Amino acid sequence: METATPLIDTAFWITCGAIVALLALSAFFSGSETALTAASRGKLKAKAEKGSHGAERALKITADSERLIGSVLLGNNLVNILAASLATALFTRLFGDSGVALATLVMTILVLVFSEVLPKTYAITNPEKAAVLAAPLIRLAILLFSPIVTAVRALVRGILWIFGVRIDPASHILAVREEIAGVISLGHVEGAVQKEDRDRLLGALDLGDRDVEEIMRHRSEIEMIDADMPAQKIIENVLQSAHTRLPVFSGNPENIVGVLHSKDLLRAANARSQINRATANPLEGFSILEVAMKPYFIPETTPLDDQMHEFLRRKTHFALVVDEYGTLQGLITLEDILEEIVGEITDEFDPEEQEVLKLSDTGDVTVDGAMTIRDLNRATDWNLPDEEANTVAGLVIHEAQTIPVEGQVFSFHSYRFEVVARKANRVTKLKIRPL
Repeated sequence: METATPLIDTAFWITCGAIVALLALSAFFSGSETALTAASRGKLKAKAEKGSHGAERALKITADSERLIGSVLLGNNLVNILAASLATALFTRLFGDSGVALATLVMTILVLVFSEVLPKTYAITNPEKAAVLAAPLIRLAILLFSPIVTAVRALVRGILWIFGVRIDPASHILAVREEIAGVISLGHVEGAVQKEDRDRLLGALDLGDRDVEEIMRHRSEIEMIDADMPAQKIIENVLQSAHTRLPVFSGNPENIVGVLHSKDLLRAANARSQINRATANPLEGFSILEVAMKPYFIPETTPLDDQMHEFLRRKTHFALVVDEYGTLQGLITLEDILEEIVGEITDEFDPEEQEVLKLSDTGDVTVDGAMTIRDLNRATDWNLPDEEANTVAGLVIHEAQTIPVEGQVFSFHSYRFEVVARKANRVTKLKIRPL
């Protein structure tokens, strides 16, 4: 007669210990995945620069997120499946066929509470600290599972390729800028970042995505000096202007022959008058072209970021903008670019400009048609699109597909636009309100 094997023996306790150990490993993999994906690479970089080897290892691990996730998921699934298999065998031994259902219920609760929610809650609360602690063991796991993960990555990419999905290895580089912009905007919504700070930071980030033509002063608004005018008249015009630098043309306003700096003009005129002090005309023989600087032309498609660096490299603040045919379109200064970051810059010599935006008690916003869509969005926290037009009037004309007349009302992009004033073919004033 055979002796009955006891249910609770050494094998029972070894199996229980193995299940607990596997649940602990599962908790480690789950918490590490959350910590390493949620940790700020900026904060880890700062800790690494202060001498933290754990932060340095965490940075290296998170550099290849696909390999990291693959190794963690492989380890996590491996220990979870093994723990579930051992639990099923243990409960089947204790309770027979009903042990399968009981093992499923118990392991689901244990994995959910102790291997998922608990470690992930801690990791999301202290992501950088948890990432530093987990980095050495996760690095070991990545080395151990590397052959399998490499094969899985190839298989996954092959399947995605069949369905037309291409993986760009450098895509995370472009995502860094979007992540920074998202953090700044979220900080403003939550009250941690002031509106003015948000506008300055986002303005600096956007310089690379915006072209010169978006912010240049249009040629219809440029003050110019005719090189053929008498010297005395030129000096009078320069003194009456609020600008330090003025383009100089000869014969035709399209024929820009130089850029005149007011200080250079006054110095040269004073020197000439000293020479001709005894003559009836002290400025006799004076030529403006002798003191005018060579004009600096740039294409209208130049990114603002590149143009700012070019201004700094050339040690100049003034450029004339031309289109693909070489026709003058406008001008831009270093101050114009800086204003896209810090806002409007004025001094005691700037003329008092008319108010370009006025908010009424009814919620309507009256704006100058020449106001840029970007400035309107920044001032009102709206989100009007600026892909097809730079100014508010340009947006209305683009959407209406015609030059509207006074009193016409349009509704698009969830806003109501009313044309308040028009001068010739220009829409000069609009009244806008959200629908």
